[in-house]
Amino acid sequence: MYPFALADCRLCALPSGALYWPDQQLLCISDLHLGKSERIARRGGSLLPPYETRATLERLDSDIEATGARRIVCLGDSFDDLAAAEGLDSADQLWLTRLMAGREWIWIEGNHDAGPVEIGGSHLAELRLGPLRFRHIATSDPAEISGHYHPKLRLAGRALRCFLLDAQRLVLPAYGTYTGGLWSDDAILVGLMQPTALALALSKTILPLPMPR
Repeated sequence: MYPFALADCRLCALPSGALYWPDQQLLCISDLHLGKSERIARRGGSLLPPYETRATLERLDSDIEATGARRIVCLGDSFDDLAAAEGLDSADQLWLTRLMAGREWIWIEGNHDAGPVEIGGSHLAELRLGPLRFRHIATSDPAEISGHYHPKLRLAGRALRCFLLDAQRLVLPAYGTYTGGLWSDDAILVGLMQPTALALALSKTILPLPMPR
């Protein structure tokens, strides 16, 4: 767990790629891409083992249990497309329903799932909570928490997912099991983040280091 502040809010980055806001009992995750293997197969792509949804839900279940979160914010691209949301395995649907029970669950629209799903919860284009703005894709607004880019970096010959953090914004890594990523030295991320930005690399612990550019 890596504690830090954004807009005077005390937040914690978790090694799983989730963000926890203790004062709000809020757990935030981005880019689960549930149902990705089904979507790829449906569109005639490679046949991947269809276990990514289960692995992602298992990780989410563990984070909810560990933090005791009562409010869950999913920052978009929670499903690989809207058909994938409808095509979840019945056991996975039941697992997700159990996780949602008794909690405030907010789905932020992403570019893959730009619309409500039938699973329940609240569906928003973005969320403003206190001084923080939660949305899928970063803008120039301050105090912003977003996802979309799946940032990653190279460290000792390994590719690691990472948070990107500066004084204005936080970009979350992809939480989903079968998601790729954008290198932190890509021009898009270099242009988005301030020169003093940190990368919080995800390994067994969180390794803070200057954002590779």
